[in-house]
Amino acid sequence: MKKTAILLTGVVTLTTLALAPRVLADPVDEALTIDGQEIITTAPAPTEPEGHPFDEVRSGWLYREPDTRSMEADSFENPGMLAVERGEEIWNTAEGEAGQSCASCHEDASEFLKGVGASYPKWDEASGKPINIELFINKHREEKMGAEAYKFDEDAQKDLTAFIKNQSLGIPVEIDLSEGDMMSWWEEGKERYYLRTGQLNLSCATCHEQNNGRYIRADHLSQGNTNGFPTYRLKQGALVSLHNRFRGCIRDTRAEFPDAFSDELMALEVYTAWRGGGLSVETPAVRQ
Repeated sequence: MKKTAILLTGVVTLTTLALAPRVLADPVDEALTIDGQEIITTAPAPTEPEGHPFDEVRSGWLYREPDTRSMEADSFENPGMLAVERGEEIWNTAEGEAGQSCASCHEDASEFLKGVGASYPKWDEASGKPINIELFINKHREEKMGAEAYKFDEDAQKDLTAFIKNQSLGIPVEIDLSEGDMMSWWEEGKERYYLRTGQLNLSCATCHEQNNGRYIRADHLSQGNTNGFPTYRLKQGALVSLHNRFRGCIRDTRAEFPDAFSDELMALEVYTAWRGGGLSVETPAVRQ
């Protein structure tokens, strides 16, 4: 009886999402500038490979409430910037057996890191897989610094990732699918994006494509682009990593979620980074 009730709840929820009157909130037509840097919030959708579902990609910032938008537009008001400042401290702190910091090899972060955050995930020849910023950090901690890898979602990992990506603020996202076997990971990521999972039988596309712009739980659904991660979520009062958000969305379908940095989620990161290609890096974005 209990299992039947749960399944019926899932059917009702899905039916409500699919059949209720479409209460839409169009994204605003506003420009975003942060610290004098113009942020690209709308761009033509990538045309290669073929098959992008939208003609134009839009930042989640355009869908947010005025207070949330203004918070991101002012770096002094953006609570995620505290994490960026902590990340800079980590960048300059020596750790591990080698007694090295990130700055020991890459002293001028603003120059060395410019554009880095806009180009990941990248192909990692050594592992034969794509690698994201978090895994890149861990690889260098272990191989160059003789330090322990960060555990998933450790504060220092999120802070340093936010600092690295923030150095690319305003630069359009563009990943290289010609590297290694990136295309097969793109294809797997696409398959997972449209895969319905859980008792609620929902996919990423159910919300961010089929119901894009529609209200849900006093908020409304954006295209789900990932150019602002790590993102400060007001709901959680904390910086949230991309794989944390992936897992949270899958959990909300009442399905078992994959491990962070698993092949499934790395493929999904490749695909979603491509979907938002052309939008500026906004890290740390502010969302409800």
